Formats: sequence, structure tokens, C-alpha cells
Amino acid sequence: MPSNDIDRRSFLKAAGGAAAAATTAGCTDFGGGGDGGGGTLVYSRGDHPENYDPQQTTSGEVAKVTNQIFNQLIQFVPGGGGALEAGLATDYGLEGTTASLTLREGVTFHDGEEFTAEDFRATFRRFTDSEYDYYLGDENASGYGPFTLGNWIDTVNIVGDYELEIELTQQYAPFLRNLAMFAASVLSKAQIESLGTDPESQSELGTDPIGTGPFAFDQLDNSNQRVRLTANDDFWGQVPKVDVVVFNTIGENSTRASSLINDESQIIDGIGAQASQQIEDSDSATLAQKDGINIGYMAFNFERVEAFRKRKVRRAVSLAVNTEAVVNQIYEGFASQADQPLPPNVLGYNDDLEPYANDKEQAQQLLEEAGESDLSFELATFSNPRGYNPSPVQTAEQFRSDLSEIGVDVEINQFSTFTSYLEYTAAGNHDACFLGWYTDNADPDNFLYVLLDPKVDREQIPEGQDWVSFNTEGYSTLNVSGWANSEYIDIVREAQQTYDESTREELYREANQIAHDEAPWVFVDYAKTLRGVSSQVVDGTYTISSVGGPYLNTIELQ
Repeated sequence: MPSNDIDRRSFLKAAGGAAAAATTAGCTDFGGGGDGGGGTLVYSRGDHPENYDPQQTTSGEVAKVTNQIFNQLIQFVPGGGGALEAGLATDYGLEGTTASLTLREGVTFHDGEEFTAEDFRATFRRFTDSEYDYYLGDENASGYGPFTLGNWIDTVNIVGDYELEIELTQQYAPFLRNLAMFAASVLSKAQIESLGTDPESQSELGTDPIGTGPFAFDQLDNSNQRVRLTANDDFWGQVPKVDVVVFNTIGENSTRASSLINDESQIIDGIGAQASQQIEDSDSATLAQKDGINIGYMAFNFERVEAFRKRKVRRAVSLAVNTEAVVNQIYEGFASQADQPLPPNVLGYNDDLEPYANDKEQAQQLLEEAGESDLSFELATFSNPRGYNPSPVQTAEQFRSDLSEIGVDVEINQFSTFTSYLEYTAAGNHDACFLGWYTDNADPDNFLYVLLDPKVDREQIPEGQDWVSFNTEGYSTLNVSGWANSEYIDIVREAQQTYDESTREELYREANQIAHDEAPWVFVDYAKTLRGVSSQVVDGTYTISSVGGPYLNTIELQ
């Protein structure tokens, strides 16, 4: 377990960390700024993970930090809708089942080690190869390992220090995009080997991450829920214009907005309706908005609740919940109703579908037809705001109220931290749960395969059954519903092997139609990407993005 104050650079800096620990939550001082005159940028958010290894998490809160520390072979254009550009690879291509990449020369990790092709191969093997001496371990590696790299890569061949040839197990259309995902961050082979062969020792990388990115990890202060990074003046790309970045945690949306308005934070996220209004009414901050590429939903757990295996029950719940009230009254228009698992503006979105109507009479009828008039279940929810669900507890109350009107009893199970919540849902302990997904790579596969394909062999799905147990070999717990519809799975798996874009689009439209009709989730919302930006940030130096980022190395402070 990480200690409450971790500093990799020297024992002497612990004094700076102790001073920081004594400050109040709203204070921007966290061990002092750098010497370059760029100042300290405070990014305030709603939750604080304690491990920053990109291979051990599915949390976007971790990615916000690791995207500053690490680079990927390919990266997303800031502010773009998923366009790719060179990262640690200067040239790349995919033909058939072979990806070829030329790597950037002269790049060093934060500890001075040179970056070469060996680092990517070690990164890949640590994440996915149980035969590798330094394998992270089944218990520690996140669900990203298989669907990002492991399921698709057969071999990583080193042609030279700066040449990679990756042979895939099949044609896989999203592969280059996968290489730009935060989970594909390139780790240091030297660091991997220095941690030893024990998986528990490997898991300590998350409290001492060493990358090639624009900022170097400096201090993890768990007692005060802060992370401190310092500028990497030797960064191969845009050298940061600030000396220090502090990721600060403020649980309440309105308090976080006040910290922005009072110049205690320069960027904030996790913004609800009240916080948005606070920012828009202020003279010292602005609300930056962008169409998001995300989905918020409530998943039914087919394994735990037998009634959820009946389509009429799932559709009844979908009809009973007033998602229009959720997006317009709770989220106050910063989101739109969802009607399928894929958000708009992504290849394969089905324009013919519409959100479930709020029809409690029809919902009641469906429950009676299904023989489930006495339905009750637990609804698990997180407490901290997420972009796709900025008011999770209030949303849960809306669900409970709506469902009580058709005789369904809902017990809300509220978690205080997002990390413990993800552990609970990944174990399949929920009856139903709120979750959501921000795209990792702007490809439809990142939603339709990642979240709703169980990723097991088709032979493991019993005939005539549309769900599987979480204990099924190879099962991906990112599918928190356990849904395993064979027709849907076949279509999605065909689409990911198809390089023709028009064919992929039609296949994904069919898959979305099935998901809409079968309703393994209550489709709740597509949220805008919102960020609060202080007037201390020089205009034009911060780019809000729906894919990748946040891009903090371009920010300049007044």
C-alpha cells in the first residue's frame, strides 16, 4: 500500500510535502513552484485515486494524471474528434495484420534512461504476458490489458532500436487508435525490471511512475488528496509553460467552483448544473464546453437478478425512469437523452433510434406480463461527480422515485470513493449500477465491444441464453451487466475485423438497434465535456478535448 506522503526524488523534499499537508483544501501551495517563473497550475477534481499506474486502472481520474507523465506511441490531436498524430512513433501504418512503426530518437525517461523499442515490448509483456518474468499479475492488471493490446497482438518484433513491427492475431480496425489510449502508455523497461518479479512489487509502480511525458511525477499526498508534478524541461514536444501542476481534490461541485472563482484553482472538472451557473455568473472564470463522446447508463446485472434476464422487465424499467427529467432538470441541459450505447458523432451511430418514452402505464403492464410485479433490487451508485453523471446521488433518487410509482422497490447503495465503487462493480456484487464511459479512442469498438461484449469464446455462451457469469473464463468485467447476446456479439466482432468504413458503419448501426431493443442498460445521457477555466489562464493556451488529455503543457498563466 502507498504511504500517505510519497516523494521519489529525495528524502529532503518530505519537508515540502509536510508543509503542503498542513495547508487547507483550497490552498494552491503544494511544496512550492519551480524556478522557471511559470508558476503553479492547480487542477481540481472530485476524486483522488492512490495509484497512478496506467496498467492497473480503468479510471479516468488516473488517466488525467498519467497522461501528463507518460506518452503513447501515437497520440490524439488536442481538441480534435479523435484525429491521430505522431507520439513516440514518428511514422506508423497498419496493413492486413501487420503494424509498422518508426520510433522517435533522442527521447529520455524522467530518470534519464533512453527510450527505445525495448521499452514498448516490456510494456506490452508486463500488461498481458503471464509468461513474462515481470508480469503485473492477473489480480493487478486492469481489464484494459486484453481489449487494448492483449487480444490483438501476437508478437512484438524489434527490427532495430527505433523500429517496431507488431503482428496481430487478426485484422483489427481500431488497433492504431488503441495505441493512443492512456492504457497503452509506454513504461520504462529499466523501471519495470528494477521493481522485481513479484507482482505486488510491480504494483508499486503506481506510486512512483516514470515516463517520457511533459511533466514528471513528484509527490503523492494521499492524506490531503493531492498529486504534484513538475515540468520536464527535456520533453521532446511542447515544453510546459508552468513549473508545477497540482491535482487537487474537492468533493463538492459547488465548493470546487468556488475555488476556481476565488483563484485557488485554475482548471476544474466534474461540473454540475449549480457549479456551471456559479462559473457563468462570475467575472473571474469561464465555462468551456465541447460536445462529449461519452455515455452514462444504469446496467442490469443479469447474473445476480434473475428477473433482469427477461427483456420485458428491462424495458419496463427503461420506460419507467424519466431520463428526460434527469438530463433537463438534474443536469440542466448539459446533456442529452441517450438512446443507444454509442454516442452521436461516432461511426455507426443509429439515427433512427429514439430514447425510451417515459410511459409508466406501459411499464406496469410489461412487469405484469413478465410476472415480476413485486420486483426489488439494489442500485449501486458513486458519490463523486462524473462528467456523464455530475449528480449521481440525486440521479439515483430520481430512479428510485420513478420506479416506486410502478411498484418496484429500489435500495440505493452509495459509495464514498470511486475506486471502491469500481472494485465492487468489477466483482459483480451489484444488482444494478450507474456507470459511464468516456471514449478512449473515438472508435465505435471502444463502446460496443468494450462495454457490452463479454469477450469470452462463443462456445462458452449456453445455447438460448443471453448472459454469462462473471466467473466465465476470459470474461471482461467492463461488461458490468453480464449481457451476452450472440447476434450482437457476432456483428460487433465482424465489424472490428473490417477495414472498409462503410461496411463497419452499417454493422454498428445493426448492433446499436439490437442493444436498444434488448435494453441491457437504461440508456441515460450523452454529456457535454465541461471545464471551468480561471481568468488566470492566458486565452487560447488551454484546449478542451473529448478524447485524450487534459493537455496541460500548453497552458500559460497570467
